Amino acid sequence: MAPLISASYVLAAATGIDPLVSAASVLAAALAIGLAAIGPGIGQGNAAGQAVEGIARQPEAEGKIRGTLLLTLAFMESLTIYGLVIALVLLFANPFA
Repeated sequence: MAPLISASYVLAAATGIDPLVSAASVLAAALAIGLAAIGPGIGQGNAAGQAVEGIARQPEAEGKIRGTLLLTLAFMESLTIYGLVIALVLLFANPFA
C-alpha cells in the first residue's frame, strides 16, 4: 500500500492535484475493493454450500437448484463489480480534482 500512496504523491505533484486528496483516493479505492469483495465472497460460499447440501438431499431437484444458484451468484458478483467500478473512478477519473 505504501508504494501506491507514494506513487500517488508523485502523480499529484505532476498533475497539480492536492497530494492528500490523491492519497485519500487510493485508500478509498482499496477500501471499496476490499469491502466489495469480502461480503459477496462469504455469501457465495454459503450459497454454494447450501446448494450442494440441497442437491445431496433431493437429487431430482438438481436443475432447479442449480438455476437458482447461478442467478443468485450473478447478483452477488454484480456487487463486487460495482465496487471495482467505484475504485476505478476514484483512481482514474478522480471526482475530487
